[in-house]
This record gives sequence, C-alpha cells and structure tokens, in this order.
Amino acid sequence: MGRLQRTWQLGKVSWHVLRSDKTLAVFPVLAAAVAVAVVVVFGALIALLGIDDTATGSALAPIGWILIVAMYVALAIGVTFFQVALAAGANERLEGRDATVGGSMGRAGRHLPAVVGWGLLQGVVSAILSALEDRGILGDLVAAIAGTAWRIATFLALPVIAIEGTGPIASLKRSSSLLKTTWGENLFGQAGFGLLGLIASLPGIALIVLGVAVVWPFAVLGVLWIVVVSVVVSAMTVIYKTALYRYATGAGVPAGFAQSDLADAFATKPARR
Repeated sequence: MGRLQRTWQLGKVSWHVLRSDKTLAVFPVLAAAVAVAVVVVFGALIALLGIDDTATGSALAPIGWILIVAMYVALAIGVTFFQVALAAGANERLEGRDATVGGSMGRAGRHLPAVVGWGLLQGVVSAILSALEDRGILGDLVAAIAGTAWRIATFLALPVIAIEGTGPIASLKRSSSLLKTTWGENLFGQAGFGLLGLIASLPGIALIVLGVAVVWPFAVLGVLWIVVVSVVVSAMTVIYKTALYRYATGAGVPAGFAQSDLADAFATKPARR
C-alpha cells in the first residue's frame, strides 16, 4: 500500500477514534483556554513592566524580552500538558479501552517532568524562531526552514512522551528516529490536516465576511464555526500522531476495535536486508 493511501487510512483512524469518544475534543478546548489566559496575563505584565518609553521611545525594555520568553515557555508547557493528555487518551481508545478526561490528565501528570521539559524546549525554540523572523528576509527564510525541520523531526514527540514518558532530549531523539519509518505519512499528515482545516474553515470565513458586510451576528457564527473546526482538527491531529506512532512501533490496533478496512494502516513494514 502506498504512502498516500496509508496516510488516508490513518486519517480515517483519527476520525474514527474521535467519533467513538468525543470527550477527546475536551483537551484542545482546555489547551486553548489556558493559552488565552497565559497571553492575557503576560500581555498585561508586558504592558505594565516591559515597555521602555522614556529611553528608547516605546520600545521593549530588557524585562519585556524576558517576559516574552517566559510567555512562550508558559504557553508551550500549558499546551503540551493537554496535548500529552490527549495522546494518552487516544492511545487508550486505540487499545480498545475507554478514555476519560481525568485518567488522561492523570497520565500526563505522571509524566509532568517530561511535559515541563518538553514545554521548555518547545518554548525556547519558538522564541528563537520568532526572533529570527524579525531579522528581515534572510531571517524569515532561516526561520521558515528551521521551523519546518523542527515540526517534522518532533511530529511524534507528544505520543512518545505520553506513552514512553521519556524526557525532552530522549523524546526528540526517539521522534527523529521514528521519522525514518514515517517520513511520508509525517509530511502528508502535516499538509493534509492543514488543508483540511483550511477547507473546513471556509464557511466560517464566508460568514465573517457576510457579518462585516451585512449584519454582525453572522460574524459571530463564523468565529464560532472556526473555533469548532480548530478544536476538531487539533484533536484529530494528535490522534493521528498517536496512530502513526503505533504504526511506527508495530503496536497495531486490537481486532474488532477499528473497521476492517483500517487494518492495513497498521501493518508493519517488512525489514530491509
């Protein structure tokens, strides 16, 4: 079976898992709520403490840059926690067991040092890439290349942390090593879910345009539509990563849980001589 077909099957697994247990969609909502709270709190702190309008004319003071880095790290840790919880819950469903919000969060909590470590690493990398983007065209190019490489190499880090409980460096190495097995699915998955999110968001964008042009309630409906799409696609993406991790490690899915036409998605690759 070709990579494109196998990627499509893994995507069907993701949708099947989400449909079988809609509580998994709770985790992206919680992650989004934490992200908004972090941005509001740090935004207020930066506005109060991080602006040097006397010396440099409304530029960021050194404490402002420190607060920005701290915000990136806090965002990364908070979002990582709920993403790891989602990966743990998805793995439970792929094993044929019921996933619960409390149980999944408990598993993420047991791996809290790894979650915090990964959040720190992810936050620092995000801050560096953001700083590069402010360095002109060359900086934008370097940030785009480095960011793409980082996303590809770390695509399976979340299920690695959720299932194996390894630290940030070990999880990075493990995700990178699994990349050789999942290279095509990794690329297709990232592009496919991005395209899916864009297409699914088009009705919401149309409603927003209609609301601006005609009457504002349409814009509210459009925003709500995009939020729902973001939650669903975010949940499916982490489920996909977990399914792809299981494919790469040969874990598979117990017979009778998934539809029969999904079995080939988890067939292990023959060893090369």
